[in-house]
Amino acid sequence: MKPSTFQGIKLVLRKELMTGLRFRAAWAAMLMFSFTSLVCISFALGGTSAEPKLFAALLWILLFFSSLAGSDRVFSDEEAEGTLMALRVYAPSQAVLFGKMLYEFFVLTVITVLLLPLFIVFLGVETKEILLLLCTVGAGLWGISAAGTLLSALIVGAGVRSGLFSVLMLPVILPVFLPAIRLTEAAFGGTVVSLSFFGGIVLYDMILSVAASILFDYLWYAE
Repeated sequence: MKPSTFQGIKLVLRKELMTGLRFRAAWAAMLMFSFTSLVCISFALGGTSAEPKLFAALLWILLFFSSLAGSDRVFSDEEAEGTLMALRVYAPSQAVLFGKMLYEFFVLTVITVLLLPLFIVFLGVETKEILLLLCTVGAGLWGISAAGTLLSALIVGAGVRSGLFSVLMLPVILPVFLPAIRLTEAAFGGTVVSLSFFGGIVLYDMILSVAASILFDYLWYAE
């Protein structure tokens, strides 16, 4: 008997957390990429000052490519371990989708919590609107998590999984990144922008989540 969707989400999330503690490859890949890239950027800038817009773009480039290091494994690990069929039989499809989406959001949040202070300190970024920065980052990570989970399910079984995931991910998440960079620039003391940019990110995140919910049933039971 399948659990309810809410119970299923909690079970899937708990399973992902326990699996993540045992298999730390995705965590290590994202953390190593983030910290190595940050150090390279710091050395490249050499302590020189830069425009807030450049810092904002660099921050979102780091977050985007850090997510690519682990997001494509959301369903590929299930396929490799042979547990996809068990999930299809015992868990509601929506529970699988949102359980994995919450786990992806949790992973990205942990990495951002570790990366963002180091980014500000190493690059000497002046942050004038910390609340705006945190809200923008949270909304951006929501979009990345929703898009990454859906696309990971879409490319299960593809032979060139990593390359295909990167190609598909960028255009899907671009409507989040462009306003996020503008808002982050404002948080770093750049030009003042309208909060409608933030509303646009949240609206797109909601549309993306609803679209993922609708499409996932077809993807999950297609095979």
